[in-house]
Amino acid sequence: MIGGRAMQGSSSSIATFAPEVIATATIVVHCSGRSFTDITDEARRFVVESGAKDGALFLFVRHTSASLVVQENADPDVRSDLASALDRLAPADAPWVHDVEGPDDMPAHVKTMLTGVSLHMPVIAGALALGTWQGIYIAEHRARPHRREVVLQFIGSRR
Repeated sequence: MIGGRAMQGSSSSIATFAPEVIATATIVVHCSGRSFTDITDEARRFVVESGAKDGALFLFVRHTSASLVVQENADPDVRSDLASALDRLAPADAPWVHDVEGPDDMPAHVKTMLTGVSLHMPVIAGALALGTWQGIYIAEHRARPHRREVVLQFIGSRR
């Protein structure tokens, strides 16, 4: 029972600890225009280099026309279909008022609003708790290449 309510299904035992470390770093990623750039290896490397054991990894992209997503990492067609879906939700040829940075800028802001600029995920026994087919991506919503910054922060216990 949790909070006086019976739980359905099953759960693991609850692990508790006091945070011992807050580690922060910024990575720079060069995105090649509209694309999904995999940053999973950089996030894993940060977790290892920070001495992380158990806690949470927070990721934040410092931009309003790119976002962070967790998506399938096996079939690139998934990312292609996701880009097409976002283009249908925020088309470049819509009657946008804000167009001083080009026709792809306002749709990029809408796509970022829909997908988000931050992520958080558990770190368990020094490893990201991603599923088998999950990867961490910067979704670049602008047409031309951009330099993007992602802040990584681990809060938790040390190995």
